[in-house]
Amino acid sequence: MSEWVRRLSAAAAVGALGASLAACGQPDDSAPHPGQPSPKLLLLRLATTDSVSSLDPAGPYDVGSRTVQANLFQTLLTILPDKPTPVPDAADCQFDSPTTYTCSLKEHLTFPNGHELTASDVKFSFDRMVRLKTPGGAASLFSSVKSVSTPDPLTAVFNLTAPDARLPYLLTTTASSIVDEQSYPANKLLETKAIGSGPYQLAAYKPGQEVTLAKFAGYRGPRAAQNDGVTISVMKDSTALYQAVTTGKADLAFHGFGPSLLDNLRKSDQVQVVETNSAEVRFFAFQMKSLLARKPAVRRAVAQLIDRPAIAKKAYGDHVSPLYSVVPSGFGGQVDAFKTAYKQPSKAAALAILKEANLTAPVPLTVGWTPTQYGAGAKAEVLELKRQLEASGLFRVTLRSAEWPQYQQATKAGAYDLYQAGWIPEYPDADDYLAPFVTDVPFQNGYRSAAATKLLQQERTEQNGLKRDDLIGQLQSVIATEVPVIPSWQGRVAVVAGKDVQNVKAAIDPLSFLYLSGLRP
Repeated sequence: MSEWVRRLSAAAAVGALGASLAACGQPDDSAPHPGQPSPKLLLLRLATTDSVSSLDPAGPYDVGSRTVQANLFQTLLTILPDKPTPVPDAADCQFDSPTTYTCSLKEHLTFPNGHELTASDVKFSFDRMVRLKTPGGAASLFSSVKSVSTPDPLTAVFNLTAPDARLPYLLTTTASSIVDEQSYPANKLLETKAIGSGPYQLAAYKPGQEVTLAKFAGYRGPRAAQNDGVTISVMKDSTALYQAVTTGKADLAFHGFGPSLLDNLRKSDQVQVVETNSAEVRFFAFQMKSLLARKPAVRRAVAQLIDRPAIAKKAYGDHVSPLYSVVPSGFGGQVDAFKTAYKQPSKAAALAILKEANLTAPVPLTVGWTPTQYGAGAKAEVLELKRQLEASGLFRVTLRSAEWPQYQQATKAGAYDLYQAGWIPEYPDADDYLAPFVTDVPFQNGYRSAAATKLLQQERTEQNGLKRDDLIGQLQSVIATEVPVIPSWQGRVAVVAGKDVQNVKAAIDPLSFLYLSGLRP
């Protein structure tokens, strides 16, 4: 029982918080009128294996922290389910020029402590995040922002060093959360408190164990809470997570289930398993320090042979989705560029590619992989890739493994022709899947392309959404033709919930955290 707060305890926390706010002069609209029964509070209990390293949005940018921060804090813009482009949250924003982005705040925004939310808070929050430069934080994402100015209390202007079409997407991230400048220190993180203007306010916090959120009735945005509060409890492992949701100690649970546990839960008539595509992708990267990998025909022949559905089924039991571009589904401008370029796996087509380049089969290929960093399916995935390539008779594959971080060093040093890699984006835009390959950061596989670099620069500065999507599509096609990497699969986020919990799918963000406000028990 020490790991959990019963609904009664959560209700008491919410009620006590509401009473304290009323005592501070805030109206208590939920208080029953004389002679009326007290309304039943709609409270939820969430279990996860994700640890929360920081309540402060200027702190580390990890997934566990994002789930808490995304529900406590308001951002200028947000991205709603099934709508890949940003919409207003605290403000309506637009480019007034290629280097001037103006956000007009809604009137009468407040924090739970009664303080008004103004443009000064926006400027303070952004300046503070950039100044702190917390290790593991997201300050580097905003390198194009020169300054934030506040011509009046309801206007915040982002002045850019160069045009940056990514900015609206960056302003939806938890890193751009608005904090109360009267409550947050300018030069250090606030470790145990949180004062934002999001759908919830912080009711209780036990570091490493539990976070209790209470509905903030003063929130004004598109994510108003449909429940009265949520308690988030951190489980030690997948077994504890499984037991919590199957015994009714948790109303919903996510992050930490393995494929076998999820399969068991799918067979249960006591819970619902809700899945949607996540932003996590896995791919194989060619290291251009390898003389073999520098040959375009080798890269294109491998791309012509890979059977993604077989990898998804044999290595991951179809718990992942085949991926046909470096940009996964759900992001603006995404096209299945590799499917267009290579159609179905074909030995004949791959052989023709090698013959045209005067390459003799079987081509020796060294493939690197790492056993721990990428989970239990990593070995099965490279074994299936080896089987596919060797079954064609066109390649002879040698597998080599190393643990992280030795694996990272080996990939950069050119120890492998082709190596296993993965990526989870930091902001919800296709650019964050393209730039890492074209700019050679962080993968450093040596890929250089004038065509890809030009398209990357163009899409980053193009403010017309349709034209930008077209440029992003063209860039994916260039990558499919030049094949510095071969996409393998896109991950899924699975949430297990009680049968009565509503709106679960809409709560899942592709970046693998949850917006809790739409849930109803």
